[in-house]
Parts: sequence; structure tokens; C-alpha cells
Amino acid sequence: MAIRKIVKIGDDCLRQECRKQEKFDLRLKILLKDMADTMYKAEGVGLAAPQVGVLRRVVVIDVGDQGDGLLELINPVITMREGEQCGREGCLSLPGRQAVVTRPRKVTVQYQNRDGVPCEKTVEGLFARAVCHELDHLDGKLYIDVMDRELTPEEIEGHIPEDDNQ
Repeated sequence: MAIRKIVKIGDDCLRQECRKQEKFDLRLKILLKDMADTMYKAEGVGLAAPQVGVLRRVVVIDVGDQGDGLLELINPVITMREGEQCGREGCLSLPGRQAVVTRPRKVTVQYQNRDGVPCEKTVEGLFARAVCHELDHLDGKLYIDVMDRELTPEEIEGHIPEDDNQ
């Protein structure tokens, strides 16, 4: 498929609420493939459709060995939040920046798969952080809107644990 250009902070796409994905057709499947290819090439763990200039409620996530491989979420909604974790986050749309952000430790998300079939998944840790981060994009929010504090360049180069609560 194709590697798409990742929209950077300052682009209006990142601050708009996305529309529900209504059609589960070839165009959606191409978008999902392009988003996954783009995410992997950029070495990210998640990518939301507005980050490639598409204002639809579509997300791809792959947290490596902490997950089950590539997860495609269409029209996702978090239905349960539990606990708290505090750790670093970055974003492909905000290159070179990171912050400490508090997120739920565990979430349940309802979504549709690429064929429109309703699904539900409960995830924890980094996976839960990625789900919350990517779903924020669908509502025009960035992690800098909910961060506890931005990291300095020295802290970014140094080591900050994934979860300050551990």
C-alpha cells in the first residue's frame, strides 16, 4: 500500500472531532493498511486517522510483545476505566517532545473490526495507555492537553520509567 504523511502539531486535523466510520469497504481496508504501514515505518505503537489527515474514527495499535499484534479499532468507545498509571508519552505528530501523563491502568474498549463486527477488548498497562492516547486524537485532543508535565530534552535523552507508580 502506501506510507502516508503524518500530520504535525499546528494542523487543524489534529484538533477536530472525527466522524463515525459508516462504510466497511475497500477504502477502509486500504486506510487501515496504510495506517499500519505508516505507524511501523515511523516506529510508533499507535496511529489515529486524523494523524494522516482523515477525520474518521479509526485507530491502529501494536504495542509489540505487550499486546496481541496489530489491533484495528473502528468507532471505538472506552466503556470501563480502572486504576491509574503515570508514565511517559510521545506522539508521532509532536516529534521530539514527550511528557508524563496519567492514564487508566486498565480499560475496556468497544469497537468494530474491519468488517463492521462489534468487538470488545480489555487491556492493561502500555496497551491501555495507547488506547487512551489514540482515542483522544479522535476527539481532537493531544497528550499535551492532559499531561502532568512536559519532559525536558535532558529527561527525554535519559531514563524515565514507563510507569512512575511502579
